[in-house]
Amino acid sequence: MSDNELIWRIAGGSGDGIDSTSQTFAKVLMRSGLDVFTHRHYPSRIRGGHTYVEIRAAGHEVQSRGDGYNFLLALGDSFARNPQEDAYYGNEEVKPLSENLDDLREGGIIVYDTGLISEEDVEDLNLEERAEENDWHVFPMDLRSLAREHGREVMRNTAGVGVTAALLGMDLDPFVEAMEDSKMSGDVLQANLDIFQEANDIVHEEFEFTHDLRIPEGEHEEEQALLSGSNAIAYGSIDAGCRFIAGYPMTPWTDVFTIMSQHLPDMGGISEQVEDEIAAAALAVGASHAGAKAMSGSSGGGFALMSEPLGLAEMTETPIVLLESMRAGPSTGMPTKPEQADLEFVLYTSQGDSSRVVFAPGNVEEAYEQTRLAFHIAYEYQIPAIIIYDQKLSGENTNVPVSFFDREPEPGLGSTLTEDELAEAAHDASGKFERFQHDPDTTDNGVSPRSLPGQSGGRYLATGNEHTPTGHICEDADNRVFQMERRLQKLESIREELEEEHESNQTFFGDESADYGIITWGSSQGAVEEAVERLNDAGSSVKGLGVSDMMPFPENEITEFIESVDEVMVVEMNATAQFRGHIQKELGRYGEKLTSLLKYNGNPFEPAEIVESYELRIEDSDEEPTAQVHIEPAAGD
Repeated sequence: MSDNELIWRIAGGSGDGIDSTSQTFAKVLMRSGLDVFTHRHYPSRIRGGHTYVEIRAAGHEVQSRGDGYNFLLALGDSFARNPQEDAYYGNEEVKPLSENLDDLREGGIIVYDTGLISEEDVEDLNLEERAEENDWHVFPMDLRSLAREHGREVMRNTAGVGVTAALLGMDLDPFVEAMEDSKMSGDVLQANLDIFQEANDIVHEEFEFTHDLRIPEGEHEEEQALLSGSNAIAYGSIDAGCRFIAGYPMTPWTDVFTIMSQHLPDMGGISEQVEDEIAAAALAVGASHAGAKAMSGSSGGGFALMSEPLGLAEMTETPIVLLESMRAGPSTGMPTKPEQADLEFVLYTSQGDSSRVVFAPGNVEEAYEQTRLAFHIAYEYQIPAIIIYDQKLSGENTNVPVSFFDREPEPGLGSTLTEDELAEAAHDASGKFERFQHDPDTTDNGVSPRSLPGQSGGRYLATGNEHTPTGHICEDADNRVFQMERRLQKLESIREELEEEHESNQTFFGDESADYGIITWGSSQGAVEEAVERLNDAGSSVKGLGVSDMMPFPENEITEFIESVDEVMVVEMNATAQFRGHIQKELGRYGEKLTSLLKYNGNPFEPAEIVESYELRIEDSDEEPTAQVHIEPAAGD
């Protein structure tokens, strides 16, 4: 973490307004000209349980959470199940303070709510002694009583932001504007404005400032928007022409489903919450078959139920986009914690030899672009396209230039024939359209153009069984080979299009002539990119590659990258090195060059963890990293 950045952590209980308060503060920082990046940590409970949001703000580009943080606003947990130290889960009331101290950097600031966190609690934590050792600057305030004076206890988070603004010497007008722009109005808005001002005044009147932490300076050249990966996927879907979504709530996929459900009705679209994930995926397949651009999705266990409809879409060649929002497993696992451990599942689930496209965006911008690309590929090649992402990308917010989204929508249905074109297309003796024809002269890219129900001359059968060109069930050996090879040909054609007609989805960074490489995928990309920059600044020779194309595999780009360096570290958030295994499946000859850096404790990588692990690997050290990460050596080491 550099000295010219703020990393502010607000901690409390689920239900204490942590998320909405952090959103307001992040907007204020962004509107002040700073780059921001948020990290959300929350338990799988509706009310109570230690939760925090971290906001990193700097006058330079930030691409990941930082290393630790330097300002803690600990509200306490007002929904604690049992505020006793000997309770099964411990004293939950004090956890927003006690469980955050280890990550607080030297010289940092602590503000805690004495209305919930007692003097005895503070003594038990040895806070005074630890503060002296780490040069922490501690400001106890009774935020709870202050909130009650203004009518609602939940407003103590607003009081805490008022304290923050005072301690950091911030102008109050941007906060007032942000609150006025929010959903608050009337008496609630006025009460929040009053408590914010009063808390700010108390700090100036009662405390002596002994710290030197201040807000960094920055300036944006153009207007910015604050977005999460879920926002980007939803907006990318809408701009790609999606007008139908079906789903069932499951964290963290629910964010996209909610955003789409809020917007689609205003655009003449349809959102359906159904009884389970099987119905959701089947409904989306049906909507697409009928001529709508359709999508569905879920997380881990819910997506598992979609395997059968996914196979149906593959066999009937019905275009559809599915989302798989990973979380820690197996089974329910840790439902609100990020992990990148569903890759193999997404690549190979359903039945038989699969034909699908899988993209894994690494940041908010890529989430938008690759979602649009997923719809294009799905409807042009009549194939399921899957966006795989995780809780980290789903919930983190960062600023993106508004102009980034200034592009035309794509409402078309891809390789779908008009009635005039159908009149010239191949039909059998009964008049049925040869929807699944495998004539190499007309299906050289694997795609047999489709018709829509109700079109004149477009009648055919759609079945999950292997079938003839008109859709009749058929187990003839020659027909099976023709149809299978045609479907598989699509992946080769898609790979060619991605390389020839689109800008690469892979992200390269660092020194092109570097001796050492770091490869990652999905949401770990930002932390790796920052780590590579730090390593090169310190004199190392490193370059990085963030991979988004999971299927079809970008063999040429990854081969070129691996061959250009002496050794490669593969960074991912799982325990079984799934992406490294995917690379070795496709490029087994490079197994001895690939080392793994794995993290699977429910928290995303910090750049410092990657830097430390790289240095230990290069030094061939027997030491273990100080963080909860695991280095798995290359084959043959």
